[in-house]
Amino acid sequence: MFGLYSLFALAAGFIIDAAVGDPHGLPHPVALMGRLITMLEKLLRRAFPKTARGENAAGAALWLIVCALSFLIPAAVLMLFYHISSWLGLAAESVMCWQCIAARSLCRESMNVKAALDSGDIPASRRAVSMIVGRDTDSLDDHGIARAAVETVAENASDGVIAPLLFLAIGGGPLGMFYKAVNTMDSMLGYIEEPYKDFGLVPAKADDVFNFVPARLSAPFLLLSGGILGFDMKNGLRIFRRDRYRHASPNSAQTESVMAGLLGLRLAGNAWYHGVLHEKEFIGDPVREIEHDDIRRANVIMYAAAVLSLLVFLGLRLCVLFLINAV
Repeated sequence: MFGLYSLFALAAGFIIDAAVGDPHGLPHPVALMGRLITMLEKLLRRAFPKTARGENAAGAALWLIVCALSFLIPAAVLMLFYHISSWLGLAAESVMCWQCIAARSLCRESMNVKAALDSGDIPASRRAVSMIVGRDTDSLDDHGIARAAVETVAENASDGVIAPLLFLAIGGGPLGMFYKAVNTMDSMLGYIEEPYKDFGLVPAKADDVFNFVPARLSAPFLLLSGGILGFDMKNGLRIFRRDRYRHASPNSAQTESVMAGLLGLRLAGNAWYHGVLHEKEFIGDPVREIEHDDIRRANVIMYAAAVLSLLVFLGLRLCVLFLINAV
């Protein structure tokens, strides 16, 4: 089931995503996960004690239920479809892979920010960037909006693109959906402010764990891709070595530091979330002021890293399959 067909499905899913992204209006598994998370949150908050420990346990229970369902349901569907027909299974898994990858959507949404900035419409630019960042955007100026967009492309090059490709290459569609559930719960619950400080602890920490390896693979993929494309690879490596831990998350600065170095920018710094100021260290050096076109440059590097990582993961998985068959 999760053999050679899964490799074809991964390649097909990547191509479909590159071609059409996530068309608005079509049902998406992440939306279903979101509704499930919201429903379970209400139920579990009532079922567990309203103490720090009780909310920790409720969040852990939610995480286990959502992750289990997100893996087992796709696995059962694929087992049935592959049993009926290999081609039907391949088609279903290709769709699953497509829905796990967010490269085209990340590029499209961030380029919408660039288009709004180019038009000089700051309110529209703030609205556009608010669609892809978690921070408050009402006070961001032109440069702050552009930085937020570049940071998001850099961070989500791992979370939204290379990490899903890795999990899909290892375990096919079901493991890819498992990862999307982990990532979605962190996005919805992983805040350090109330009401999620305790309830969201396990989802947030689990996301850190499952992104630990992907983030550290994504950084060299971005670095190598940037060098191939003619960006400052030497500076990218220097900033990566110096700044890769300058973030509250153990993973986010891995890719942000590479992008900052490749582009010669200073990213990060203080930001507001839900009306609360979060003090953050800067990442990178202000070699030059950020430009609107840096959003496009970040996307070019992201896509090149995505293609490179896809080829590497497919190659490694193919080697493993050949070794298994040889034994």
